[in-house]
Amino acid sequence: MMWTRIDLLGSVLEMEYNFVFTDTDGMWLQDPFQRFYSDADFQIACDVFRGNPDDLCNWPNGGFSYAKSTSRTIQFYKFWYKSRKTYPGKHDQDVLHKIKRHPFITEIGIKMRFLDTAYFGGFCQPSKDLNLVCTMHANCCIGLQKKILDLGTLLEDWRKFMSLTPSYRASTPSFWSVPKECRK
Repeated sequence: MMWTRIDLLGSVLEMEYNFVFTDTDGMWLQDPFQRFYSDADFQIACDVFRGNPDDLCNWPNGGFSYAKSTSRTIQFYKFWYKSRKTYPGKHDQDVLHKIKRHPFITEIGIKMRFLDTAYFGGFCQPSKDLNLVCTMHANCCIGLQKKILDLGTLLEDWRKFMSLTPSYRASTPSFWSVPKECRK
């Protein structure tokens, strides 16, 4: 199914549409568009963000991405999809992690950015400032029931945070109480 997704998203780009893709286990809490890089062709969330959006050592997570329809992104998606044959049995994220340094990626000139977990957090590396977070993803979690329970807790944390006055939210540190179930 994941490879069908990559092929489908490549087709969307070929039809000259930009897209934001999000997995169903992602929560949108604030408008993420203000946090995208205007000069990037392809942007992707991370399981682990190392502090620099250009750093190829970041670990991408395909559960949230933004792509502009350009000849570079179309070529990139075709290459990514074809690379499944080079790495048989590998997940699309694992293949992306392997090909992001491939000479072809440099050759086509795609501008790839990795999204900061401060804004695009997940259970692997949760956002630390609830004032900044735009999305949270139930990554690094196996099991639908665990994801449902922790996403419910996440939503309750968010509701409590949003019920505070704006001045209190800005001045007082807030923390997620997740992951709980997904940590087990």
